[in-house]
Amino acid sequence: MDNQGAPDPIPAATGSITALPSETGDTSGIPSLPSNPSNPVPSDAAPVTQTPTANTDPSSIAPAPAIVGHPPPIVQSNLPEMVTTSSEPPTTVGAAPIHTGPQTAEDAYGASVKDEPYVPAPTTTAETESAKPVVAPVAATTTTSGPSISFAEPKKTDAPATETHGVPTSVTTGLSALATATAGTGAATDLTPSKETHPISNQETLIDTVRSATAHSTTQPVTTATTTGGLGGPDGDAHGAKAPAGGKPGEEKKLDITEHLLPLPEISSKFGVSFDTTKPSASQGLSSAEAAKRLAENGPNQLSPPKRRHPALQFLHHLLGLFNLMLIVSGIAAYILLAIDYEGNKQNTYIGAILLVVAFMNALIEFLQVQKSQSLLESFLNLIPAKCYAVRDGQTSQISALDLVLGDVVLVRSGDKVPADLLVFWANELKVDNSSLTGESDPQERVAKNRQQNPLEATNLVFNGTLAVNGEGYGIVVRTGDHTVIGQIASLTASEKRRDSPLSMEIDRFVKIIAAVAAVVAIVFFIIAMTVKKLSFSYALNFAIGTFVSFCPEGLPATVTVLLTVAAKRMATRNVLVKDLQGVETLGAITLLATDKTGTLTRNQMTVTYIWSGSQLYYTQANTGDADDAQPLDLDREPVREVVYMSCLCSRARFETTDVPVNERSVLGDATEAGLLRNAALKLPDFDGIHDTYPKVLEIPFNSDNKWAMTIHKKPHTSGSLMLYLKGAPERVLRLCSKFYGKDGEEVLGDEHRKRFEEMYAYMASKGHRVLAFAGRKLDGGQYPEGFVFTKDPVNYPTSELTFYGLVSLEDPPKHGVREAIGHCREAGIKVMMVTGDHPLTAEAIGRKINLMLQDTKPLVAQKRGVPVDQVPESDCNAIVIHGEQIDRLTDVDWDTIFSKDEIIFARTSPKHKLQIVKRAQAHGHIVGVTGDGVNDSPALKKADLGIAMNQSGSDVSKEAAAMILVDDNFASTVSGIEEGRLIFQNLKKSVQYTVTHTMPEVYANLAFIIVPLPLPLAAILILVVDLGFELFLALSYAWDPPETKTGLMKLAPRKPVTEASVARLRRKAKEEGKDLLVDPELGHSKDGSAMPTTPNPAKSSKITGFFTALGKPFTKKFWQDLMEETEEETLVDGNLLSYSYLEAGTIMTVTCFISYFVAICNYRGWGITMGDLQRNGSQWGYSAGIRLANGDVLDKDRQEQAWYAGQSAYYLSIAIQQCFNLFICKARLGYPFGRVMFANKWNFIGLFGGLAFCMCIVYIPPLNVVFQTNWRLDPKIWLISVAGGIVLFGYSLVRIGVRRLINPVKYTRDVVGLQMYPTRWSTRG
Repeated sequence: MDNQGAPDPIPAATGSITALPSETGDTSGIPSLPSNPSNPVPSDAAPVTQTPTANTDPSSIAPAPAIVGHPPPIVQSNLPEMVTTSSEPPTTVGAAPIHTGPQTAEDAYGASVKDEPYVPAPTTTAETESAKPVVAPVAATTTTSGPSISFAEPKKTDAPATETHGVPTSVTTGLSALATATAGTGAATDLTPSKETHPISNQETLIDTVRSATAHSTTQPVTTATTTGGLGGPDGDAHGAKAPAGGKPGEEKKLDITEHLLPLPEISSKFGVSFDTTKPSASQGLSSAEAAKRLAENGPNQLSPPKRRHPALQFLHHLLGLFNLMLIVSGIAAYILLAIDYEGNKQNTYIGAILLVVAFMNALIEFLQVQKSQSLLESFLNLIPAKCYAVRDGQTSQISALDLVLGDVVLVRSGDKVPADLLVFWANELKVDNSSLTGESDPQERVAKNRQQNPLEATNLVFNGTLAVNGEGYGIVVRTGDHTVIGQIASLTASEKRRDSPLSMEIDRFVKIIAAVAAVVAIVFFIIAMTVKKLSFSYALNFAIGTFVSFCPEGLPATVTVLLTVAAKRMATRNVLVKDLQGVETLGAITLLATDKTGTLTRNQMTVTYIWSGSQLYYTQANTGDADDAQPLDLDREPVREVVYMSCLCSRARFETTDVPVNERSVLGDATEAGLLRNAALKLPDFDGIHDTYPKVLEIPFNSDNKWAMTIHKKPHTSGSLMLYLKGAPERVLRLCSKFYGKDGEEVLGDEHRKRFEEMYAYMASKGHRVLAFAGRKLDGGQYPEGFVFTKDPVNYPTSELTFYGLVSLEDPPKHGVREAIGHCREAGIKVMMVTGDHPLTAEAIGRKINLMLQDTKPLVAQKRGVPVDQVPESDCNAIVIHGEQIDRLTDVDWDTIFSKDEIIFARTSPKHKLQIVKRAQAHGHIVGVTGDGVNDSPALKKADLGIAMNQSGSDVSKEAAAMILVDDNFASTVSGIEEGRLIFQNLKKSVQYTVTHTMPEVYANLAFIIVPLPLPLAAILILVVDLGFELFLALSYAWDPPETKTGLMKLAPRKPVTEASVARLRRKAKEEGKDLLVDPELGHSKDGSAMPTTPNPAKSSKITGFFTALGKPFTKKFWQDLMEETEEETLVDGNLLSYSYLEAGTIMTVTCFISYFVAICNYRGWGITMGDLQRNGSQWGYSAGIRLANGDVLDKDRQEQAWYAGQSAYYLSIAIQQCFNLFICKARLGYPFGRVMFANKWNFIGLFGGLAFCMCIVYIPPLNVVFQTNWRLDPKIWLISVAGGIVLFGYSLVRIGVRRLINPVKYTRDVVGLQMYPTRWSTRG
């Protein structure tokens, strides 16, 4: 920046401007740091000054030393002091104007919306007439109940609060509920430190601890931390005052930051540090010894990694799953029998080993996949802070942020990531991006003075993990590591429990059913074998094990895991990383997708949308149809061209590099100036050299008083060589203008111009855009020649008689493809809901651009009808926008009304609200997916059925909380994930149907052995070979099945749709079971955040008790009633699948298998064996020394075994061959089992031929006959029987599918009227 003389404030009428030290050439005291032109180091400036006002008692103003560290005695007791709200002029700290007024979400110049008349900020010349350093006055009252702080109560109405530049004055934004009770909210804040407890242990009440001061006016007692007991409190606790903790049900937790309410001298005493408020680089800071001591006491400044279960325990968890437990018990029983009778149970050597190995292999596959997902996630996380600048021993140096301790003096510059929670004591135009915490995309100004009670809105606090986007500042570390705001949110996220996925619940239920049926059948027939058939205990138990094993599809867990793994890998190629394998299917099952706006739906990158100049509206990207009279940007028009020049010349924003395309360049500067800069760079052909072509000779930076910025450049024109540019808040800029650049050139500014200005300003603001105004003045060459030296003291530059050039609107535009992605979701029957911390108008404007909101809300309907809102019936509107301040007042009926709408937007929400919304949706039966990228999204991400975080823009906390990560931050990838999820469900269902079908031939084989009896048609070892041999080959091949139609899956309704009937059924079942859907028993409070009734809680049952309770459910009447109840849901294992697999196809296959079995034995080598011979000697066949046949021949034991094993081989091969036909039958979910799609998966054929080859090896390789009880002499002609059975099965399935299509046709979702699915500028351009 150019040096332009000594600082001098401009006349009071236009505000107060003070030159920066770098502008005056004063470089004394600048710390020696590595050079970084883009991040200038702050210079030191003038002493602290404050002007007494009419509202200030001069006698109460005590001088404050320039170096804070030895404060004068404080007359007040230990009450925290705070700055009172008044109309005082801003206090100047150093050379930068410090503003103590309420902080808004307004960016540097304009407003997000225009919803209240502009009211000028009071200005006074008194601020330049006094230089007395003072301590800010305090206001406190004392009541009989103890120390307290009182606050004025603002007027409260039921209507949404009026907002100033997009921020409600009566509603705190973002994480506003995370405030201290010192805001006077009706609940006392205990600031007494506690070493035994963590400041946060309950996610619900922590976030909802404190409302803003708008809610209550009562004075509440406050217990404060003394400053005489050492660092942080009377007990020397390192982190100062802490909220009480303990995790009791309903106990409220407080955010423990109160330092923003304390005066700087008290901060110095509290943290034992010396700092200079006027020359911060000369601050002494902590000594190295003291810093080392505190580091040893309190640990490094980093977030604790989330607790992980030991790998051995994880493996044990998978191993002891019900399915694997069944296999383990069966394997152990087999070895017990082997020990009892070795000769009679030799086969159990292999059976027991296979069962145990399968159980361990199932557990190992699941364990390895989970470990792999966790390892992949850790590669995306970086919980360790980077480097930072700290002042120690009077020297500024770069240290690891890990080494920061409480009381450290830290320098934060533009582009830096804030390394800890800091209390700012000096700032130079410092702005921070708090979007990761609050959801606000607007940069927030940070200064040394504060009038906000809510710590998250305090103007003198910056938080760990946020980004400094402009200016620089010095601050004191007041919280580190897990005690920072981001750390506390991370800790509360850990306490949230995610529901089991729909797939895991369905598999669990299926396994319980199979286990119950298998156990009952095995026990019943064991008793029959022992009592009726008079078999030995060993023989009967062997039979029971065989029956039990035949019911269990041993390969199912491995099949499900591998199918999900393949799908997860396929999703990874589409930039969707899955942490939890079952999350793959959950994404396809979601019925409601709640998404954040900033950074998720939008780019978090301000973009110029419209330019109004010369009385003409222009669009800068592509005409969206919003403005019919808008034209393409025309740089041949002088006012338009000048507006574009102003947007880049009257700016401090700069590209970090120029060797990449404009859209890929990083910008140093806030979001608004970055958008203006990019637009100019895209439109001006000579942009890269523009600052050299038109050098800056003077700059008056933006400040919150003027709300404008001004520059003067060497830019020749007709009357001279200097050009003055000014941009800022539209009303402020218009006041400085006397001329208006119209269609015919410069005109005298009149009422007609002001009317057009107001109309266009209102139009742009109604779109949720941020609006800036631009003005200029061609400086006359006679008065201001080219070499004229402008100074700020005295002021010798003009600030009036300007020409108004136009308005520019900017918006945070939707990401590429978001509109089409949301459209596809809605076509798939998924309700997409926006949950944002942004302004309702901005949220609704974005929602209407991205297919999220198409219909009129109740206020719009009322406006069109010209009637009051309360006269519009709820049934007449299907869209709704809910303000965050309304959420806590919603009743159950209100929530029912909200979720009955198709189009929902929640605005101005806090994390507590997001969590409450998720839980309310789940209580309605929704399977909820939540997308987000900020720390404020993490509790909802963790609680949702499927949390989806962003990789590039997402915080580490959000990635850890989520179950899925979008690697490219592209919301459109979610649609790909939903399609993959639905496809994998279809493929899983095919695989389960295929796998379960062969169960009945196995079961009937064992039953025939006892009931008829017959020689056992299928040995237990062959059952295992069926399940783990060729069946596994074919079942796994379904993982690569493509969808039957290109769009069919995304036109189906969710498989668990939420309807009035489903909600009523859910509530009825909850009532029958005595459950409250809005109570979370694990957390001890209701899901809306209120405490549960203080009734004695029964002792928690042990896991073993719970296991047996769950195991016993299938033996209850209610279980089967619920199972058979008719619903709209499609489950993994439903009645249709069970009917086909167990009754229909299972029976057909069983008949064919028995035919093959009898033919193989009766025709074996012409020995004349008849079916009667088999029935008469069934239980002795293969064990007797000799059996006499009906023809008189006697078969010795060897020949019995040969014939028996030939029959077993035929039965085994018959299952395999018929399953080859069933493979293609099960592929048809939406159509018939023929056509091109049946041959699209090459792995089906590879699995088919591989499986058949495996079967042939088992039967026709003689050495394997010994182990598997097969016979290589089986006549291949026997195969033809199985082929015929397969053809019959295929024909039956065609008839069955046709009948089902007539009775119950496939139901696709209805078209959504108004969807804009054509390519847009957001999906076709960068």
